[in-house]
Amino acid sequence: MDIPDESAAMAGPPPAVRVPRRALVVLAGLPGAGKSTLLRRLTAPAGTVVLDSEQVRARLRAALPAQLPYRWYRPLVHAVHRARIAWFCCTARGLVVAHEPSTRGGTRLMLVLFAVLTVRPRLLVWLHVGPEEALAGQEARGRLIRSRVFRLHVHRAYRVHRTLLAGGRLRGWQHVLLFTRKDIERGLELRTPR
Repeated sequence: MDIPDESAAMAGPPPAVRVPRRALVVLAGLPGAGKSTLLRRLTAPAGTVVLDSEQVRARLRAALPAQLPYRWYRPLVHAVHRARIAWFCCTARGLVVAHEPSTRGGTRLMLVLFAVLTVRPRLLVWLHVGPEEALAGQEARGRLIRSRVFRLHVHRAYRVHRTLLAGGRLRGWQHVLLFTRKDIERGLELRTPR
């Protein structure tokens, strides 16, 4: 896999990453970091399956009573989203790209398990932003998570960030790339071998 050149990421086209044809690529980071925005700006080969929990949320919101608060069906959104990741890891012929905060080690290991059981190479793209920037992102999308839950995400995300900055590895991931919001403001391009 080719690691993008930082100077190229700052000027001109979006960073380009060469990934194996059937990889599971997970866009991870704090809620509000910009993962959904990055998914919309993603350039990937034809046939790539792109999975965002917002896709599930929108379908459930349309099917459920309008007055039902999101917090009541949030667990269902997460369960269905993760089931979709597992399903497409089993059935998709090409890349599977999924949005998942993955600040919990258990969540990352679950995603590794999906990939290992379906013989998919694993790439985690960690999008690092500070808590203030992530909160601003949540406000912009109109969906704030509870402050206690957000503090837990922040604490775990900083542990991941420190590990990556120190050159450490995340268990089970073959490749991990660390980006800031500025690095990927023009998007991200995934390339597979011809």
